[in-house]
Amino acid sequence: MDKIAIISDIHSNLTALDTVLADIRGRGIERIVCLGDLVGKGPQPAESVDRIREVCETTVQGNWDHGIGGPQDKEAGRWQQSRLSAEQLRYLSKLPFACDLRISGRRVRLVHASASSVYHRVYRKASKREKLRMFENTEATGGFAGTDETPDVLGYGDLHLPFMHTLLSGAKQGLLLFNTGSVGAPYDGLPLASYTILEGVFGGDREAPFGIQWVRVPYDVERAIAIAEEVALPQLERFRYEQRSGREQ
Repeated sequence: MDKIAIISDIHSNLTALDTVLADIRGRGIERIVCLGDLVGKGPQPAESVDRIREVCETTVQGNWDHGIGGPQDKEAGRWQQSRLSAEQLRYLSKLPFACDLRISGRRVRLVHASASSVYHRVYRKASKREKLRMFENTEATGGFAGTDETPDVLGYGDLHLPFMHTLLSGAKQGLLLFNTGSVGAPYDGLPLASYTILEGVFGGDREAPFGIQWVRVPYDVERAIAIAEEVALPQLERFRYEQRSGREQ
């Protein structure tokens, strides 16, 4: 069985990212896809961008990645932008919107926040109708892998809350929606980095076993905070709270 690691929402937390990457390597997994938000919130945006570029075969664009190149009206945004080179900003601005994969006869689409926009948030408690829209082809996604087909598995990040839902509705039966959670800023009350592993037969059109595994990885939270203190990260108290509690302030 083939395996691919799905990571998301790094948020400039290189300490968490490197710990997750070590766990992925320890499992013998070579393929990694990132679902965006490489920057924002944390103390090492430039280093995080460089690391993702080194290890990920595909990285889709998050809302922070899209917005960081424009004018910033908040100190935190200006600080993040100032730490990035012109070339890194260009890289973030050119990231693709979606990644489509065929695994064990399933059509898997990976996006940051929704099928329509990196800024359109689909909450865990969203209506079934809104969740079903995640599986539609949009102007942003195009057809699945260049065809007229639509996905039957949809993975995303953005919420910093890992979960999985199955959806049954008429012709759209057997749909699977999952959120991979956040590497650098978990918000479910567990101060542990979160990522997922997809397992199956890559590129296969025939049905075969397919699995999704969530992995929670402890990392050195106090080291991440110490780095933030050293670089005088804006909103430092918020960063300390969120790192130690695993909750959004």
